[in-house]
Amino acid sequence: MIQLSESEWRSLASDYESAMRPWFSGYRMRRSRQEKHPVHDFLFEYYQTKKQRVERWHPPVGRLLQGVTSGEFSWVSDFQESEGCIGFLEPESMETKVSERLKWIRSLIEAAFSRPSRFQCFGLHEWAMVYRSDEIRHESTPLRLSREAVAKVVESRKICCTHWDAFRFFTDAARPLNTIEPAHDRRHEMEQFGCIHFSMDLYKWCYKAFPWVSSELTLECFNLALKAREIDMRASPYDVTLFDLRPILIETSEGAIEYQKEQAALSDEGRQLARKLVGELQSVLVAVPRLEAALS
Repeated sequence: MIQLSESEWRSLASDYESAMRPWFSGYRMRRSRQEKHPVHDFLFEYYQTKKQRVERWHPPVGRLLQGVTSGEFSWVSDFQESEGCIGFLEPESMETKVSERLKWIRSLIEAAFSRPSRFQCFGLHEWAMVYRSDEIRHESTPLRLSREAVAKVVESRKICCTHWDAFRFFTDAARPLNTIEPAHDRRHEMEQFGCIHFSMDLYKWCYKAFPWVSSELTLECFNLALKAREIDMRASPYDVTLFDLRPILIETSEGAIEYQKEQAALSDEGRQLARKLVGELQSVLVAVPRLEAALS
C-alpha cells in the first residue's frame, strides 16, 4: 500500500473533478434548455452510468488515504475506513458477480488485441443507421445530404461493420448490406481496434468496472471517447457545421483518406489505454486469492 497525505489525494481529486466538471455542467445546462448536442450528449445518454461514479474522484486500489472524513467515500463500493482517518479499497470484499464482470471485460479487450485492426469501414455505420428510412437517430441535427444522396453513398460502398452496438441500430434495409454479421454473443470474435466505437467503449468498461479502475484512467478514456465521437459524427451524413465542427466528407476520396488517418490514430491511442486498463484489471484480480485459479 502507498500512503497519500490528505493534501496529496485532495489535490488529485480536485484536478480530476475540475477536468470533468465542464462536461457535466454543459450537459445539464443543455437539458435545462431542452437543447441537444450530437457529440457531447452521446457520452451521457448512450453511455449510461450513475453520474457520481465518473463525476467525482475515487481512490485507486493500493492507496491509503490519510485524513479521510468519516463517510466521505460512502458512495464508493468496497471502500473501507480504518481508525477514522485512513481509507482504502479492499479487493477481498469484491462480490463474485463483480469479479466475473472484470474478467469478462479483460478477456474482451485481450481478444481484440489478438486480431489486426481493420481500416476499411469509412465510418459508414452512421450512414447505415438512416439508410432508406424516414426517421433519423439524431432528430435535432439535420442531414447535410438528401436522403437519396445518402442512399447512393451507402449503395456505392462495401459496408463492413464489426461492432454489434453500432450494427444493431442499422435500418432494416441496411442490415443485409453489411458484409459481416456481428452479434451480441459474438463480440469476442469481432471486436478490433480499427473500430472507433471499440476505442470509444474503453470509457464504458472503466465505469462498468467501478471502483476498481482508477479515476485517472477513466478520465483518459473519457477524453478518447470524446475525440472518437467527434470524428464519428464528422464522418456522418449529419450537418455538424451547426456545432462548429468540420465534416469529413467520406464520400470523396480525400475524405476517405482523412477518415482512415484519424481512425488509425485513434486505434493507436486506444491500444495504449486498453493496455493500461487490462493492467489495472489484472492487478485487482490477482490481489484476491480466491481468483488466482481463474487467472491461470
